Amino acid sequence: MTAAKPTLWQRLTYIYGRRLPDSMSRWVAEDLAGHGAVRRHMIRYAIPPLFVLAPFWLIPVNLYMHLEMTVPIYCWSLLMALALNKPWRRHRLAQHGLDPRLVDVIKRKKQAQMHEDYVRRFGPRPESADWQSNSSPF
Repeated sequence: MTAAKPTLWQRLTYIYGRRLPDSMSRWVAEDLAGHGAVRRHMIRYAIPPLFVLAPFWLIPVNLYMHLEMTVPIYCWSLLMALALNKPWRRHRLAQHGLDPRLVDVIKRKKQAQMHEDYVRRFGPRPESADWQSNSSPF
């Protein structure tokens, strides 16, 4: 069975907060936690500030002034999108009824060898350390 893919309209509304039907949950999980999820998140949240800042370029001033008015705001919006990408993707996974810990799957795969070496050298981690296995701050 192949995962259902959203239409163009569904995808546009999904990108900015709408929930997709349960039949597309596999696609949502891959989109929010799969390879390239951070890149997709950053591209999606780099576009709206452009529309907000575009009218500033209509003001008749020199290039330096245009850059001075828009670049700091745009850079700040990109930094906020990067800083909040993991909590936002966790929220979106929970919104679709999926496990928010899926966000860390790629990280766990990359670090699997390191954890195996730790277990081989020092033994398994105690049960009390399980609460630290998720990078969620909550």
